[in-house]
Amino acid sequence: MLKLAERMGRAKPSAIMVVAEKAKKLKAEGRDIISFSIGVPNFLPGEHVYAAAREALAKDSGSYGSNRGPDALLDAFLKHLRAGGLDGYERSNIVSGVGAKHVLYNVMYALLDEGDEILIPTPYWTSYVDIADILGAKSTLLYCGPEQNYKLTPDQLREALKSKPKAILFNNPSNPTGMVYDHAEVRALADVLVDAPDTWIISDDIYNRMIFDGLGYAHLVKARPELRDRTILLDSISKTYGMPGWRVGMVAAPTMVAQALVNLNSNAITNLPEVVNAAAVAAFAGPQDVPEQKCREFQGKRDQVLAAFAAIPGVNCPKPQGAFYVFPDISCAFGKSHNGKNISNDVDFCNALLDAKGVACVPGSAFGEPRAIRISYTCPTAQLPDGLKRIQDFFAEMS
Repeated sequence: MLKLAERMGRAKPSAIMVVAEKAKKLKAEGRDIISFSIGVPNFLPGEHVYAAAREALAKDSGSYGSNRGPDALLDAFLKHLRAGGLDGYERSNIVSGVGAKHVLYNVMYALLDEGDEILIPTPYWTSYVDIADILGAKSTLLYCGPEQNYKLTPDQLREALKSKPKAILFNNPSNPTGMVYDHAEVRALADVLVDAPDTWIISDDIYNRMIFDGLGYAHLVKARPELRDRTILLDSISKTYGMPGWRVGMVAAPTMVAQALVNLNSNAITNLPEVVNAAAVAAFAGPQDVPEQKCREFQGKRDQVLAAFAAIPGVNCPKPQGAFYVFPDISCAFGKSHNGKNISNDVDFCNALLDAKGVACVPGSAFGEPRAIRISYTCPTAQLPDGLKRIQDFFAEMS
């Protein structure tokens, strides 16, 4: 009997996309659906990005490109890093890939043997655990509940590092919670990591330009530069520049790791298309007015969402200061019902909310926190008050 590889039994579809597809299907059937589910920024980049893409098409060489990425892209990303206060990197440290998910997969593939332990603060982005599972690595989840604002503490980290894990995955700002570690919090974690020389640090920074309230971009490597030799930084044009469909992810890493990723690219994607590279160069190195404006808009939307949940008795919603998510604890709804439908967990809650009010959210269990739901508030601005009102009405109608 023909069989797939054993690892495919550990592969599963993204829980986020399952919700998004259900909402899309209902909308196609004529339902009035407001989606707070998928993390798409819902804006387009500046005209200079399209101008660069058109010019690249006009000058298309039709040739293969670099497995690492063209020098222009590497230099543009180096400029982007320096603008964020991250110096000391060279072209040999930089590699491109087909979006942040692809480069994350390659990084974990390059670092983790089967059975290796990786620490993952929880709540986590779904693909962290999914990729580790496919690779046969052991995910150790470090639970960070709403009582601690969904943030990892130095004491938790210190205790977890006693087992000498192969890697830790650190996400700041966070998906799904939108929480941001400030400079003091990052420094405290960095001070702990300095004493764990056998552990790689994977730093997922794709929301680093979406930070609110004047908080600023804190980074482990900025806090303790000696961590650069074992830190792999991930970034992307998807969120900051409104370009998720262009599929450009970037890595800044020690030379040994960067070269391993180049080798993986040479055996998989070969290179990104010229037109995509040109657009990414323009995004990273060109005017930053669009992402800066959108960051201000998202902060305003964040405030609307927080105000709406603050008015719902029993809901606990820690204040996010980045990305475009809120992650309210809605467990006060468990044990209740809506229109005869019992709500015993986060999945029941999201299904009942979608069926009754046409609002799509992602159950928190997809991210390792079954007491919560994830709200992505990048929907058209006009839809946001209506969607929030529907959620408030849903809570008010429960018995």
